[in-house]
Amino acid sequence: MKRLDQQDPNFEHDLSAALTIDLAMSKSVDLTVTDILEGVKARGDRALCAYVNQFDQIPCQSVRDLRLDGRELASALDAIPPDLNEALAHSAARIRGYHERQHQEQASDWQYEDELGNVLGQRIRPMSRVGVYAPGGKATYPSTILMTAIPAKVAGVPNVVLAVPAVRETIDPVLLAAAYHAGVDELYTMGGAQAIAALAYGTESIERVDKICGPGNLYVATAKRRVFGDVGIDMVAGPSEVLVVADSSARIDWVIDDLLAQAEHDELAQAIVVSTDAAVLAEIEKQLAPRLAASRRHAIASVSIENRGLLLLAKDLVGVVQIINRIAPEHLELSVADPEALLAYDLRAGAVFIGEHSPEVVGDYSAGPSHVLPTSGTARFASALGTYDFVTRQSVIRCHPRGVIPLAKSAALLAEAEGLDMHAASASRRFEG
Repeated sequence: MKRLDQQDPNFEHDLSAALTIDLAMSKSVDLTVTDILEGVKARGDRALCAYVNQFDQIPCQSVRDLRLDGRELASALDAIPPDLNEALAHSAARIRGYHERQHQEQASDWQYEDELGNVLGQRIRPMSRVGVYAPGGKATYPSTILMTAIPAKVAGVPNVVLAVPAVRETIDPVLLAAAYHAGVDELYTMGGAQAIAALAYGTESIERVDKICGPGNLYVATAKRRVFGDVGIDMVAGPSEVLVVADSSARIDWVIDDLLAQAEHDELAQAIVVSTDAAVLAEIEKQLAPRLAASRRHAIASVSIENRGLLLLAKDLVGVVQIINRIAPEHLELSVADPEALLAYDLRAGAVFIGEHSPEVVGDYSAGPSHVLPTSGTARFASALGTYDFVTRQSVIRCHPRGVIPLAKSAALLAEAEGLDMHAASASRRFEG
């Protein structure tokens, strides 16, 4: 892991270089994605089946071949170990419980009457149809299905559609079981840009969705970026990342486990430790190698740790806060004796895990909040996925015949100032009669 000292004059330059990752879409990827999106948009089912045959390598004569029904999802419960099914049910219940509370706090209509008798307010309505993408490749992620579909269902979305890039004959039953526990309404075995195209534009057999959420590879991320505007998207997520603040009270072995839990996601994942104690950083570096060597995903984790891992020495508590907010990490762990001292500051992070008994991994699976979080510093302006991402907010304006007069007079003056005479006329009619 690379070591940097905040008091080094080159610290900001070196930190920026260490955080930078080239996620620029290559021309070949962009051209391929464009062809796929335009193909599905123009030719519907026929193009989707052709791309599924080519890229997913799933025999597809008809889009009906790609759809799994509710009976197949339910039957998957008997195809997985009982304790695994129990873990899925437990996590689903906790995720549902958290988001039900979130929905109660966020999703109530409201209105008030002003001093002129006008009624102003807001109506909140769920989206009609949401698409969820669950990635395949280096690993399968049943947890992603739970963390995306459940908030949508709790928000009141009547139709949640899941796309899974898997060969139908060998699809992992744990994915189907997760879909069952999440309450998924439709499931299609398709992946990549072709799945995003089908969800965004619709085909003869698949109705388009209002919003697409869930992570994927570069082709998926590129496609989501391109279809935004035709549909909503949650975010374009980068590689997973964790920042652990550790002091002399932290258990070094626990910190290392938490670092490697991020590193095993992907070669581009980033594990960072910040401390004001150089001895803590040195001990982490010393104990890391043997633990890394024992990892079953050593090939992936070792690349992440070597190329992207960081040990950052902060000058003091304020320096720690400065580093946290400079990085604005996806996951922030406070493995320190007094986490409240840090929480007294405004900290920019997707999710905060307070105390060493709150590992980031429980946030991945079973704590309750969604694990779909802003990455690559976007926690400065973005938030965790929640029920609020699956509703629309309508402004409500009901003017009283007399109460509209002061509003219309102001509107007419402003419209005239902007040179919009028909706007001014529309407003003037309300008080001129």
